[in-house]
Parts: sequence; structure tokens; C-alpha cells
Amino acid sequence: MLDKLPPLPQPKPENLIRGWKNRAEGKAFEDRLDRSFAYYAERGFALIDKTPEPFKIIKRLEHTRFIGCFLKKAQPDYKGTVKGGRSVIFEAKHTTSDRIEQDRVSDVQADYMTKASALGARCYVLAGYKSGSVYRIPWSAWADMKRIFGHKYVTEEQLKKYQVQTSWNDLLLILE
Repeated sequence: MLDKLPPLPQPKPENLIRGWKNRAEGKAFEDRLDRSFAYYAERGFALIDKTPEPFKIIKRLEHTRFIGCFLKKAQPDYKGTVKGGRSVIFEAKHTTSDRIEQDRVSDVQADYMTKASALGARCYVLAGYKSGSVYRIPWSAWADMKRIFGHKYVTEEQLKKYQVQTSWNDLLLILE
């Protein structure tokens, strides 16, 4: 029964193109973060790693298809330690829109960030926009978005004070 999957519904071409573009931009954002964290690790300033998705392949099918499942809800994207022993946690979000909604951080991720913050970890949401700008928003500000920004989303204009500087070689100075 598992070998005979029904054909996948065919999405509209414009949705396919939008999805490819969004995934490509999200991947480029993640690659930029990875390069930036590698820079800090190479210099001994911090060790920050990507949290792997808890996913299991149950059965391989023909070509590139498989049956799999997520084992549990995803945790924040990056966790690590900066020189001196302080824990840091980052949830990365990228948008091709003019805003990022607060609920893009899942309940599981929000709970983790809140508990880690209470233990003394520095927790942030890294928000990347289509402009190429990146913002490091403290978890306390993200969690209290409605009161601080007046609504449950943020625009680039509202995040100016959280903007991450970029080095001459396009590395993000996230820990500065």
C-alpha cells in the first residue's frame, strides 16, 4: 500500500515559481548566516551550529520520492556559545514580503526561547528581508511585538535599530 501513492496534485505554475524563488532566497539567507557563524568560529569568538530538523525517512520510493515524517516540532534554528560561556540562540526567518508575522515562530520555538531566556541565554530572531538587510531582534521584543510595534508583525522600517551591520565581504556581524 505504501508503494502505491496517489499522484501529487499539480500546483499552479505561478505558485511553483513563487515557491522556488522563496526557497532559493531562504536558502541564500541561511547560507549567509552559516558563513557568518563560521567566521566567528574560525576566530575563536563563538561556536554556533545549525539545529538539525528532527526528520526520519521511513521508506525510499522511486526516483527522489520517499515516505518520511517529522519526529517532533522544530527547535530554534541556531544554538551555541560565545567566548566567555554565554549561550546564544537564534531563530532565523526570511521573507520576500514587506513584513514578518509574529506567528512565523512556532509555539514550540517560542516556548524554548522563553525558557532559555529565563535561564540567561541571549535569544534573538534574525529577520532577513528581500532588500538583503538583516535584523537581530531580541526575543523579549519579538515576544511582546503587539505592545511594542502595535501589531503582530514587523516591517523593516520598524526594525532599523536592530539592523545587523555587514562587513566588506558580506559577512553579517551578528554578535557585534
